[in-house]
Amino acid sequence: MNNPTSYLRLGALALFWGASFLLIKLGLEALSPTQIALARIVLGALTLLAICAVRGLRIPGDRVLWRHVAVAAVFANALPWVLLAVGEQTVESGLAGVLNATTPLWTVLFGLLAGREALPPRRAAGLLLGFLGVLVIFAPWQGGGMLGWGVLACVAASASYGIGFVYTGRFITGRGTPPLALASMQLTAAIGFSVLALPLDGLRMVHWEPVALLAVLTLGVVGTGIGFALNYRLIGDEGATTASTVTYVMPIFSVLLGWLLLGEQLPLRVILGMVVVLLGVALTHRKTPGAPALLTRAGRSFARASELYADLARNHPMK
Repeated sequence: MNNPTSYLRLGALALFWGASFLLIKLGLEALSPTQIALARIVLGALTLLAICAVRGLRIPGDRVLWRHVAVAAVFANALPWVLLAVGEQTVESGLAGVLNATTPLWTVLFGLLAGREALPPRRAAGLLLGFLGVLVIFAPWQGGGMLGWGVLACVAASASYGIGFVYTGRFITGRGTPPLALASMQLTAAIGFSVLALPLDGLRMVHWEPVALLAVLTLGVVGTGIGFALNYRLIGDEGATTASTVTYVMPIFSVLLGWLLLGEQLPLRVILGMVVVLLGVALTHRKTPGAPALLTRAGRSFARASELYADLARNHPMK
């Protein structure tokens, strides 16, 4: 990296986003899944709007752009954040973070289905390898396999992110709107959809659990608001490809935090499946022109990974 402080920013970003699964798990002690989603969206939107105000960024009033942003807000914010909180009612936070690492695979898959991406043999092998990793995690051949409604909700959240990224890349990016302004618009639009979801389970009383409420506050302000701002600073300093390596570190933080703070234990099979998924992610993304072949050097494979995902992520909130 060109700037030594970028290592600190990358580590902080991985920590913020990797910790979001732990914070959701803690927040469930006080709030319902839809209440958590609404709280983090409102807090994140307010944080980003405040940052935009400080930086003098104007929120555009283009109605066509707002309609596209509203669609992206459903698939990239409101729906997956409700699904993640629903899933973590029965799924450990570390496993939720591992399953979230499949998001780049879903992004590539839906890009292929939408006719936006090609499928050379290397990318096809990456998709196959990545989803084989998911199969290893699920272990359906075992009677006590992990395939349940909570796990399916987490996987559906990752798939929803993939749809949101593809839609954003097709209809929202490249219009000249600053990424922070787009993120602010998207979270603002997501507020309305998360309010509509409240009747599902969000009309119950909030439990006064200080730790849980502090976790949700941190999730919204730090993980959702400041995290996205930090991501854009890292992209500006080092480029989207380098910034996207956070994809590889986030699940490690989610597993470690779940183990250290909640006593969660993930089977070795799940850890192995995560490694296979991340290798599949690396294979599915385009090769940087002029760079050595993928996997010829382990360090460079990480530096080149997630080009497609990074191009979308630079204009779109991740987690």
